Amino acid sequence: MIESHDLVAYCDRLLDAGRFSDYAPNGLQVEGNRPIRSLVTGVTASAALIDAAIQEGADAILVHHGWFWKNENPCLTGIKGRRARAILEAGITLLAYHLPLDAHAELGNNARLAVELDIRGAEPSGVGNGLVWVGRLSAPMTAESFASKVTQRLGREVVMVGRRSGQLERIAWCSGGGQGYLEQAVALGADVFLSGELSEQTAHVARESDVCYLAAGHHATERYGVQALGTHLAEHFGLRHRYIEIDNPA
Repeated sequence: MIESHDLVAYCDRLLDAGRFSDYAPNGLQVEGNRPIRSLVTGVTASAALIDAAIQEGADAILVHHGWFWKNENPCLTGIKGRRARAILEAGITLLAYHLPLDAHAELGNNARLAVELDIRGAEPSGVGNGLVWVGRLSAPMTAESFASKVTQRLGREVVMVGRRSGQLERIAWCSGGGQGYLEQAVALGADVFLSGELSEQTAHVARESDVCYLAAGHHATERYGVQALGTHLAEHFGLRHRYIEIDNPA
């Protein structure tokens, strides 16, 4: 059991949340009314996750994508109002960590992707405040072979553009909406760059830079950090923890 403010303080320190200028507040977003014994984790604080957490009897929900995004209408009306009423009526605490959870060296989305995809020598590149990582594939392989491996491991059919010939070896990656780092990945010497999404210009940059780009799904590339963080917190504080997958094709 732990009080919500103590859990937030621990997570803030663990993830070094203060060093990020983010698009939404990191840490405590909704304060519940009881100590935390049971923790549910998920990717996004959607109505479906909140409903599932209530059914689970959770005292707290911890997500990667929380609420109150930059340039968004802050009023709790409509969908936001319904989500807020559900979580407040249940007395559940909501915590969210966005960029800090992408970047963490052990528990972050990029670090856990390296484990899932057997990437060797994985480390932050220094680009994007620790958000772009570099490493080497477990063995040189063709673009088609690596795309097939990613599809199998992440459970999403990847979109591949750009380089198709030769062997891939050096990889750079950034989970979620990191396709804007493609040109920096090329400058880092990557044969392949992996992220979650595909923008219109991404395909042209990949083709003209002779690099393989894989869009593996925003949700699919950001499932693993919150699970690792939840497991860590459960072990450290003796909490009951369950990750709940709310499928998202994006």
